[in-house]
Amino acid sequence: MSALAQSVIDTALTMSTSGLSAGRSGNVSVRDGDRILITPTGMAYEELVVSDIVSMGLDGSVPPGSRKPSSEWHFHAAICAARQDVNAIVHTHSNAATALACLEEGIPAFHYMVAAAGGTDIRCAPYATFGTEELAALAVEALEDRNACLLAHHGVIACGADLVKAYDLAVEVETLAEQYGRARLLGTVPLLSDDEMQRVLEKFKGYGQQK
Repeated sequence: MSALAQSVIDTALTMSTSGLSAGRSGNVSVRDGDRILITPTGMAYEELVVSDIVSMGLDGSVPPGSRKPSSEWHFHAAICAARQDVNAIVHTHSNAATALACLEEGIPAFHYMVAAAGGTDIRCAPYATFGTEELAALAVEALEDRNACLLAHHGVIACGADLVKAYDLAVEVETLAEQYGRARLLGTVPLLSDDEMQRVLEKFKGYGQQK
């Protein structure tokens, strides 16, 4: 557990120090068998040690004496329960993506890299109060056939087979949101067709070094 817990800390620290999600905002989790390891609520990432990382059942149960898990544990647990392909989740309040989410908008197919999130667009889940089962259900729905979504008036969820992939996708979503926002300042943004996005999705299946 210690190496996996340390990877949660390292990811949270990188998320914070890179500016992807300032201060204590956002949270990180990784699957650990039938449980998840998740950042604790209300603690500065630079102060975390391995014993602070919470081992939590998908029902929210934690061992006696452990830290309280992130206030957003509901959607971490719900996503892992619904998606066996997801082993890691990074939640951020990154600036450009959150600004777009505050307009209750997702990211359409303005750029082929939108397909990096697994579909022809990146959806925005409707608003629900943070830390609730309602938000968790809306997030799971927005993530159907996708690995990332925006949360209205809130932030971003990025998922992956491991923490590196989840974090990298969170960075990509923020980059796309910033590019889309800038493009909109210049005028109406034309979108790629569904057919083209399907071609891109197929090409992505064989992209990079395959193991």
